[in-house]
Amino acid sequence: MIMYAKAFVERYNVCTAPGEGKMFLHLIDAGSFFIRLLLVASLSGCAAYTPKPLNYEPTFLHEIPHVIADKREMPLPEPPRRAFNPDVGLNMTDVAILAVINNPDLKVARDEQGIARAQLTAAGILPNPQLTAGLAYPTNSGPGFVTAFNLGLSYDIASIITRSASIDAAHANSLKIDLTVLWQEWQVVQQSRLLFIKVTEQEKVMDQLRTYRELVAERYRRSSSALQKGFLTIDAVSTDLTVLQDADSRIADLVLQISKTSHDLNALLGLSPEVGLALVGGGDLAEPDDVKVEVYIKELPRRRPDLLALQAGYDSQEQLFRKAILAQFPAVNIGIIRARDTINVYTTGVGVTLNLPIFDRNQGNIAIEKATRLRLYDEYQARLNSANSQARQVLDNLRLLRWRYKKAQEILPKLETAVNRSKSALDAGNMNITTYSDLFSALLNKRIEALTIRQNILEENVMLQTLLGADLTVHITPADIKLDKR
Repeated sequence: MIMYAKAFVERYNVCTAPGEGKMFLHLIDAGSFFIRLLLVASLSGCAAYTPKPLNYEPTFLHEIPHVIADKREMPLPEPPRRAFNPDVGLNMTDVAILAVINNPDLKVARDEQGIARAQLTAAGILPNPQLTAGLAYPTNSGPGFVTAFNLGLSYDIASIITRSASIDAAHANSLKIDLTVLWQEWQVVQQSRLLFIKVTEQEKVMDQLRTYRELVAERYRRSSSALQKGFLTIDAVSTDLTVLQDADSRIADLVLQISKTSHDLNALLGLSPEVGLALVGGGDLAEPDDVKVEVYIKELPRRRPDLLALQAGYDSQEQLFRKAILAQFPAVNIGIIRARDTINVYTTGVGVTLNLPIFDRNQGNIAIEKATRLRLYDEYQARLNSANSQARQVLDNLRLLRWRYKKAQEILPKLETAVNRSKSALDAGNMNITTYSDLFSALLNKRIEALTIRQNILEENVMLQTLLGADLTVHITPADIKLDKR
């Protein structure tokens, strides 16, 4: 561009005064130096583009790594470092840790943290000043005429007025995203615990069904043998076959449930579907007493990450509303101008551009931000009310389930005693296997009922722990909600 300007001056004799052409060429050379300097300064901090192609293959882990997990940033009250050794099996805590580390949805959520921090950086960056330049040459030839030029440097000071509100809003939004990710981690911990409990408790039910299946299979074998010898009719044998088929159907249904639960757990952990998990230990969690539960419920606004995230989001909206209020004042652009006219008179001045707020006083954005603030206010209150109601509903469910489990535990010893006596009578030949299997079936159903109630208690306890954060940690304290004023 500089080369074309010099050629234009030389060819068409733009500067008509003696020596004017040479002076203007020097001016162009000087301008080219400053333009090059500005280009070097602006390009020195530019980012380089690097392509990142998509992956068309799944990225599941095909084996559980032998690693030492650093849990200082995890929402679990565990020692800061814990060794993973899948060869000896994974307990419920190991599964929760692995879920927090490798869950695919959490990886996406953590990417949102990077976006929020980038937005915080962008909010604090001041806009660039504006440089304007122009040339004007006279169309009438004659002595005393020269080529006119103007140079101006201006800055929009409106961005400085709203900068503080922009930074505070972005800071609160970044905190909101951090808290949202922490709440998602709580949810992943809860889901991993629930799936762990389902798998382990379903395996216990499977053991009971297999024992029962062996019994009814033996009953069918005996009745079939008796049928061949003419001691039983086909109706009795058909009944035994129906019982055996019913046991097989229950086992098949449970196998399908265990398979689905195992696949769900693998997906939650980011593991390939064919990876087998050796789960060890039980799913028991320490239950907080009623006094602590009441304390936790009162502390929900200062403990639950989702509630803290809504508080941070509300703070961010407050700043956006303040920014809209500040932006209603007229935008002012101030600059310095250096110019020369066609009769070789140099001038230096100050330019001011003022936006007259006649039609647009930013009332549209103010109304939008105000209405958004009201929606966030109501959303927070609704979530707080729901959190309180959910916690108390789970408490009521736990009380009822514990009562049912107590009643089932009271009946089980009586049934077990009756079955043991019947087994002795069966071995002595004083009872037929049909009567014994019927008694054992009653015991089996009561055991499965007790196991199901126990599983429900464990699941409700996990939900209570998550709703209250009773055994989960909040790495972001309420003090962090306070905005950093800049």
